[in-house]
Amino acid sequence: MKDRIWKSVGLLIILTMLFAGLAACGPTPEPEVVVQTVVVEKEVEGETITVIETVEVEVTTQVEKEVVVTATPAPTSKVITFAWTQEPDYLNPYYTNMWFSTVLHQLYSCWAWEYDDENAAFPKLITEMPTMGNGGLSEDGTVITLNLRDDLVWSDGTPLTADDFVFTYEMIVNPANTVASVYPYDMLDSVEATDPQTVVMTFAEPFASWQANFWRGILPKHVMQPIFDAEGTIDEADSSLLGVGCGPYVVDTWESGSYIRLVKSPNYWLGEPKIEEIFFQFVPDDASQTASMIAGTADVGTFPPLSDVPTLEAGGLEIMVQSSGYAEGIFFNFGFGGSPAAADVNVRQAVAMAIDRDAINEDLLLGLTSAPETLWDPLEGGFWVSPEIEPWQYDPEAAKALLEDAGWIDTDDDGIREKDGERLSMVYGTTIREIRQDAQAVIQQMLRDVGIEVQIPSWDADLFFASYADGSPCALGEVDMMEWSDSTLFPDPDHYYWNCSELPNDESPWGANYFGCDEELDALFVEQLSIIDPEERAAVFHEITKIIHDKVYWLGMWDDPDYWIVSPRLTGVKFSGVSPLYNIMEWDVTE
Repeated sequence: MKDRIWKSVGLLIILTMLFAGLAACGPTPEPEVVVQTVVVEKEVEGETITVIETVEVEVTTQVEKEVVVTATPAPTSKVITFAWTQEPDYLNPYYTNMWFSTVLHQLYSCWAWEYDDENAAFPKLITEMPTMGNGGLSEDGTVITLNLRDDLVWSDGTPLTADDFVFTYEMIVNPANTVASVYPYDMLDSVEATDPQTVVMTFAEPFASWQANFWRGILPKHVMQPIFDAEGTIDEADSSLLGVGCGPYVVDTWESGSYIRLVKSPNYWLGEPKIEEIFFQFVPDDASQTASMIAGTADVGTFPPLSDVPTLEAGGLEIMVQSSGYAEGIFFNFGFGGSPAAADVNVRQAVAMAIDRDAINEDLLLGLTSAPETLWDPLEGGFWVSPEIEPWQYDPEAAKALLEDAGWIDTDDDGIREKDGERLSMVYGTTIREIRQDAQAVIQQMLRDVGIEVQIPSWDADLFFASYADGSPCALGEVDMMEWSDSTLFPDPDHYYWNCSELPNDESPWGANYFGCDEELDALFVEQLSIIDPEERAAVFHEITKIIHDKVYWLGMWDDPDYWIVSPRLTGVKFSGVSPLYNIMEWDVTE
């Protein structure tokens, strides 16, 4: 990176000497401003970070005596930089569940429909949203017809057609490809291209949550089919998406550990975006993100520590909040190779009573958040949450009594309980994000106070959120309590994490259920999918939420809407909670 800067400086020295030698031949030269984009290293609050900057270089040019020239500055290069605290793991949208990867989809990939800043769906690749009224949804709810626009093309000029949809479906459900999950595509009986602009999806039964589930990214058949034919899989074909996409931008460069650079697509079918280049600069932690935003070396950041919000606002930055259905919580491994302690419902309930969630929200998050009781709490109006749920209250004495009654007793007076020769010890893991590690330390002490020993490892996000095939400790069943922020298939209440069919193994490494199989819960999740009437479907979700809450399969820590940090130099910015960068075409830069 430094070589690029020195080459520019050397060129300026040569030009300066040349123009100095010619100065005697004419009048005083007029300066011209040249705009260059360079990658540099800077010291920000004692920390060296790599940034991308637009700089103006003044160059003096010689003119003839008889000619009068008025220099015109070159137009400002419209380049923006995101400070990204986690490096994405895949470009292929079906190989990742990582938020920091999926946010990029609206830039280089494309969804059949997206969601606006009110989290309402609108057609993108299709001409209209399918309904029974327009014939897109059959009366029995088992057939969905998508009518594609006739002007869709990939960035290389190849038409995007219904065949790409069929190919995408085939790649997801093919067991040779270890995608993150085959759900919900495994619910389909078939996907057909009846003509280049028509896709017909057929189900055995109605599928209530189709709008929140399907076609979140389309794969280019003309690029990936030859790879699949040659290799028998597309597992290693991620790099084939460099330079090829169906969004307003294409991924031009990915420097692992440093940045991703996107440039405008030469053939985007909706026109030309105002921003020319977008950099996602990887910063090591929240503190680095805050420093970059305040220093002006980044234009957009997200998920700042709430304790940094006053500092960011004082620095002239705007904090934009968007509901996205997310909540931070602890998932429990109750039957996927975890410890006997985590498998005991009495222990999980004792944990829920031993953690002072209100104190954590007050002390670590400045009282700006509160603890949700279910993963469905962020959905509008609590429509899907059982009214019979009684929130878990902080009561360490009740937690101790419950453990005693369940046979977990400290027989050797070392402060940790035992039962049947098993020590009451669990592994509580999360990412290296600072707020989560702070919560780990606090919770470790709270649980020790009631006789529960907790180990608190943390991992880089790319490993923690990896798949079974890639060795994620969660996916391998090595973690009893695992903390991250998640949502339902927002804005729909559907979820697949607890489906028994999602348990990963060597034969089916794509599963997302790292927790266990509860057959009653599994049956309810399957039942709700075929219920079209909202009231009837909500009644099933009342049972689902009550089971997950009472058995403590998930324990809410704090509400987690999307917090975006936005530079004042950006205009036209809006965010969606589902497809965050949906209006990137309208973003612009003012200097």
